[in-house]
Amino acid sequence: MRLVLASLLSVAATGAIAQTVPPVTSPPPATLTGAKPLDAKWEAVAREIYKFAMETPTVKGRGELPKLQNYLAAKLKAAGWAEADLHVLPYESVPGNDTAALIARWPAAGPPKAKPLLILAHMDVVEALPADWTTDPFKLIEKDGYFYGRGTGDDKGGGIPAFVALMKLRAEGFKPDRDLVILFTGDEETQGKGAELGATEWRKWTEAEFALNADAGGFGFTRDGAPLGAGLQTSEKTFQSYYFRARNPGGHSSRPRPDNAIYDLADALKKLQNHRFTPMLTETTTAYFTARAKQEGDNQLGRAMRAWLADPNNGAAADAIEGDPLEVGLTRTRCVATMLKGGHADNALPQLAEATVNCRIMPGVEPKAVEAELKAMVGPKVEVAPFADTGRPTPASPLRPDVVAAYTKAVHARFPNQPIIPQMSTGATDGLEFRARGIPVYGVDGQWGVFPDDERAHGKDERIPVQSLWDNVRHWESMLRDLAG
Repeated sequence: MRLVLASLLSVAATGAIAQTVPPVTSPPPATLTGAKPLDAKWEAVAREIYKFAMETPTVKGRGELPKLQNYLAAKLKAAGWAEADLHVLPYESVPGNDTAALIARWPAAGPPKAKPLLILAHMDVVEALPADWTTDPFKLIEKDGYFYGRGTGDDKGGGIPAFVALMKLRAEGFKPDRDLVILFTGDEETQGKGAELGATEWRKWTEAEFALNADAGGFGFTRDGAPLGAGLQTSEKTFQSYYFRARNPGGHSSRPRPDNAIYDLADALKKLQNHRFTPMLTETTTAYFTARAKQEGDNQLGRAMRAWLADPNNGAAADAIEGDPLEVGLTRTRCVATMLKGGHADNALPQLAEATVNCRIMPGVEPKAVEAELKAMVGPKVEVAPFADTGRPTPASPLRPDVVAAYTKAVHARFPNQPIIPQMSTGATDGLEFRARGIPVYGVDGQWGVFPDDERAHGKDERIPVQSLWDNVRHWESMLRDLAG
């Protein structure tokens, strides 16, 4: 998932820019591409590994994940990692989807001075149809200052730079004062079983003081090179779905009853459409809206943000913020109907009408509390029942000064004018499984792009600037030196 960067940069862009259809090709501004690439040796290493990763179609059901994870493990072994510290772990995400994860440990140079640091990324990608693309989605194409291909950004463009940075640090004699652990999963885009296993059954290898997530964070620029902000992700909403079910004895359609399961469900869904959960601020969203209010200045949205920050009970101000389509979901829990079915014959009154309602719940709020609120809202005619396999609450990670400082330093080393903005994701990454089980997670990737042109994760002609890949290796190198040196 790469929604954190996209959502942050979309809200920072002007409405006119955000609604423009991205061109297929447009070189990034020269002011952003003038930095030196990596030295020749490490550019060649990064290209080779990135190309192999990109051209291995790690899509659900294709069975390519073990090939890529074994390739990466072999690269680490050749670079000095002990075989005992490398684990390629096949697992079944869902029936018919066999995949694999990579766990690798670089032990501290001496007695560890702190608990391990965990680095998260995922190597699976969403499907891409060649007929829909301008380029072959599973070939790494370089043109017009960009790398094109499925996964260039999400998430091989995050995980591979972190991977290369570790190899580079080891080759250059860096001696970590704590263990550095990689977990690269193989099903983040589907079921997230790898992250769940990583946070539970594989915990003997992944136990850490905190984790850095290469699938969140990042920053961007407008088409003229103006900075839009660097997101530091510290929290994610809880994903929870519910069934709304209306039942009825039914009967013959020629003799309608005064009550009807479809009508009862429709009434409940209309109530859901108009319902608003109580807005709430967290440490992360307070920092986010403080920064956003400065960006918006004295316009209507900026004034609403400042009013809500001054008075968190000001629901009208929170409503005004959520009225902006690019801020939806950031002030409160949100629930929406996503699937619908009902009835069994065109000449019979319906005995069952059912809707799927998906909720994204604010950190710190229990799904049971949301369920109770939904039940009270719809009334006794409609049953509300949670999906059994969703709803793991994920507390927000505290804004650790050392992580904030390391991320700020790494970003500002290349782009000193980028504002650092803490971010809550309305979607989900592998980080949620670790936050839910006591390991703080921080989305701190150094990937950057030009927006909205490069907002293409999961879409047609996914791409990142070539310079972004080189910069991201340096970004991770800087962060790891500061946090494990």
